[in-house]
Amino acid sequence: MPGAEWFPGARLNYAENLFRDQDDAEVAIRHASELRQLGEVTWGELRTDTARIAGALRGLGVKEGDRVVAYMPNVPETIAAFLACGSLGAIWSSCSPDFGVRSVVDRFAQIEPTVLFAVDGYRYGGKDFDRRDVLARLQAGDAEPSADGGAPLPRRGSGSRRPP
Repeated sequence: MPGAEWFPGARLNYAENLFRDQDDAEVAIRHASELRQLGEVTWGELRTDTARIAGALRGLGVKEGDRVVAYMPNVPETIAAFLACGSLGAIWSSCSPDFGVRSVVDRFAQIEPTVLFAVDGYRYGGKDFDRRDVLARLQAGDAEPSADGGAPLPRRGSGSRRPP
């Protein structure tokens, strides 16, 4: 249908629609890793975490159309950060912390992020990988992207699964 225009002016918020009609007591995410036993996050916990992160992002001045990036593994905190960005209309991009600095730069520099979420290390195959050097270079802007803000998350044994 050349020239067709579908729902002109319509807007949709992914995070809002994801949480709609979810029972706060029901499980939203089941997760496990080499560092964490099998755990669960309820819809209520995910909603609370998402709102807390969205508030922090608002406090950093993040608004619709801004770019937020994450140098984080696939963990519940990453999902909450993604949903927080979506709730604000911010653009999200992420990569795993096993990426080297050049790969991260290549991915993130294209969108000129305003906020960087990150972990300082990870475990794979029973071995710990320290990523503080990569994180420091990203935060300092030495290797692009030049993120204005950030929220590094501790690795291994912080005792809390909640993002700042």
